[in-house]
Amino acid sequence: MITRRQFQLGSLSMVGLAALNRPTTARTIAAASLKPRPGKVRLLEAPEPLTDIWGYGGTSPGPLLEATQGQPFAADLINGLSEPTTIHWHGIRIANAMDGVAYLTQEPALPNETFPYRFTPPDAGTYWYHPHNRTWEQMARGLYGMFIVRETEPLAVDRDVPLIFDDWRLDSDGRIDERSFGALHDKAHAGRLGNVLSLNGKPADDIHVLAGERVRLRLLNAANARIIAIAFEGHALDVIALDGQPVDPFKPDGNVVLLAPAQRADVLIDMTNETGTRSRIEVLTQRERIHMGDIVYDAHERRRARPLADKLTLPPNPMPTDLDLANATTTDLVMTGGAMGQMASARFRGREVPIRELARRHGKVWAFNGEVGMGGDPLAKYTRGETVQIRMINRTAWPHAMHIHGHHFREVAHSKRAPSPHWRDTVLMMPDEEITVAFQAHNPGKWMFHCHMLEHQDGGMATWYEVA
Repeated sequence: MITRRQFQLGSLSMVGLAALNRPTTARTIAAASLKPRPGKVRLLEAPEPLTDIWGYGGTSPGPLLEATQGQPFAADLINGLSEPTTIHWHGIRIANAMDGVAYLTQEPALPNETFPYRFTPPDAGTYWYHPHNRTWEQMARGLYGMFIVRETEPLAVDRDVPLIFDDWRLDSDGRIDERSFGALHDKAHAGRLGNVLSLNGKPADDIHVLAGERVRLRLLNAANARIIAIAFEGHALDVIALDGQPVDPFKPDGNVVLLAPAQRADVLIDMTNETGTRSRIEVLTQRERIHMGDIVYDAHERRRARPLADKLTLPPNPMPTDLDLANATTTDLVMTGGAMGQMASARFRGREVPIRELARRHGKVWAFNGEVGMGGDPLAKYTRGETVQIRMINRTAWPHAMHIHGHHFREVAHSKRAPSPHWRDTVLMMPDEEITVAFQAHNPGKWMFHCHMLEHQDGGMATWYEVA
């Protein structure tokens, strides 16, 4: 049997979970001044040392931000780091100038500079914020937070709990392993996998509930590269939203929620167990189920005698969902490279470069359509209002979490199963899969399109498209 200590500083292939019931009123602000700076958090159980991190306000996760659908929101980035940074508002369909991608939508804020973000979120849902400059390092140091956009009318839930998962690569002294930042091995393989997992910035905790309650869990995978599978023993799950967009409620396969990096899921649980009982919170690995906390029922109180009978369905967001697939513009995106790949060379900075030179001199090992990284030309240019199809072909030996900025999309074709009907901003592609996604190009600007396994992005899996 693995102990928590052995897990935390053991194999990089392991994955774990800690749970924290964080009230919706805790550290919640409607307008924000966000200052990324060094700080300390407890990622290991006492008496192990605190870990030096970077965080908004010196904490990780950063403050839980809240806005209301259709109402203006303001946030000022005040850079307290020693290097440039930005804030990307992941999954929110906002104006291009507010998207926070360094050198594409804005110049990054230099140390001690301030950058104002102003936008009105059109969609309710679960989103998040993180940097988009040296993302692979700044996020691995702890820079991210959840952003909740509330529905205009309150929903019939008793408790609303944000749960942010991350993994960290720490050395034997509990410090972030800085020497491995940018490691070529990580870029060419699965990405930066940590040996310590946290939930809401803590190593382990319980979720406290009352019998009969209906609880909305907002799950976010903020890890650089790890795919996370989460189970709540003895409770039936209903998924009500994915990547911020409402879905017809459904029960996930095996009663387990699988999240690729950057993906979110809103899950509804009716607390049907008896007062005074506990049930396990587990993370599933390839080898075992790891117990990392409990759902704890108060021994003396209950919310109601029996759970609510009606099913909760979220109201739809005002997203353009009409797709003219018969007249769609189709763009192919072929992924090549990485360990065990067949890529012999690729275009980089205007010339064809052999893979050995790409890897050894430039730290690049991946390509989209034979092009490494963000070139001067877009993947494609689209006309505002037209239907776009992007056919993604994974000719690599590794999974990729493909994230499209500025729009949500849905699958219209899949090489190995029926296409998913849900609207997403990030889709997980397995090796040798081909997935075609479609969306209406309603949001003008230059938008990034990349793998959210962040070492893959840094290693070349990034491009951009333009909506004129």
